[in-house]
Amino acid sequence: MTKEDKFCPSCATALENKDVFGQERPVCPNCGRVIFYDPKVAVVCIVPRDGKVLMIRRATDLGYGLWGLPGGYVDRGEVVERAAAREVWEETGLRVEPGELIGLYSVSGDLVMVAVYAAKEIGGELAAGPEALEVGFFEIDALPVLAFPRDRDVLAKWRNGVEGGGF
Repeated sequence: MTKEDKFCPSCATALENKDVFGQERPVCPNCGRVIFYDPKVAVVCIVPRDGKVLMIRRATDLGYGLWGLPGGYVDRGEVVERAAAREVWEETGLRVEPGELIGLYSVSGDLVMVAVYAAKEIGGELAAGPEALEVGFFEIDALPVLAFPRDRDVLAKWRNGVEGGGF
């Protein structure tokens, strides 16, 4: 149970942990409300240019100084594709149009699931935003040190689709 889950949001009774559907969850002993945690949704975009892909050198705590695909969290109520375009713009200064969904990625125990889109560059000027130390385009076979190993798998899947005519 996390700090914010000490009391029932319905009746303010102290919550208890109980097994519900095979998992420990906060439950109200008074009204029976079960607290279900929602995952956090993140988005990243693969933005190609001249046979290379756009990467950012991260300026945030998770993976600071390492490289990754541009992206970030989806705000509550925000359309996922719009969040993908917004995150690329905030981090790189480029305007993109998200297209094909490459995949949805999750790892057991990780609260974040990541939606990956292929995106087309439609404008803007390349410049590192406040969450990036640097931005640049890299060949897939010559990537810098990555913050998230998942990015190699994502790029391989995308490249196979591009070379196979699927994207």
